[in-house]
Amino acid sequence: MVIYKAKDYQDMSRKAANIISAQIIMKPNCVLGLATGSSPVGTYKQLIEWYKKGDLDFSQVTSVNLDEYKGLSPENDQSYRYFMNTNLFDHVNIDKTRTFVPDGLEADSEKACNDYNAVIRKQGGVDLQLLGLGHNGHIGFNEPGAAFEKETHCVDLTESTIEANKRFFESEDDVPRQAYTMGIKNIMQAKKILVVVSGEDKADILKEVLYGPITPEVPASILQLHNDVTIVADEAALSKIDM
Repeated sequence: MVIYKAKDYQDMSRKAANIISAQIIMKPNCVLGLATGSSPVGTYKQLIEWYKKGDLDFSQVTSVNLDEYKGLSPENDQSYRYFMNTNLFDHVNIDKTRTFVPDGLEADSEKACNDYNAVIRKQGGVDLQLLGLGHNGHIGFNEPGAAFEKETHCVDLTESTIEANKRFFESEDDVPRQAYTMGIKNIMQAKKILVVVSGEDKADILKEVLYGPITPEVPASILQLHNDVTIVADEAALSKIDM
């Protein structure tokens, strides 16, 4: 495991974008595993900037996303497909037919999960998986207690997640109660993993992920067992770790 210290969020984003850029340049037809949330937004902005300068070409890249809310259409502005289009895909020359997100409109959970596992296998696996880190150590929607051996599966969202999402929807009935997520097994099968972590509020969990016991209660702790993990974290997130 390699840890890069960044000065701040912007520096973290630039360093992470450098690693992704190198992957694209070394293997133009690579498969990128992508994440949503606030952590990777700056990284995506940097990649867009370099693309617009002519330094990056996404035309052969394939992407697979970690997760999607069950019940939301791709056009819903709270869906992760919409997030990816808005924050990356609409601004680079990636072929959207090669950008994959779990099908939130598939009501049959077993079919949705099996289909997405098949999509990942068909691409030959993920070359580089980008991850953020949740305050409780979650990765994707793999919350504390998630089994390490699971592939793509349907999860019930925690009450805190549902509560936090209410402000984004007109009616409480519209708030998703479930999501499809790649499992820990899918994530660990990626050839390389890149984790971006920012902020003092992530300092305790980052220390636990890196140096605590490997346990399903801290899902990201399993990353200690992967043979090619890079952590890019800012000074605030690394404030509890001696480097």
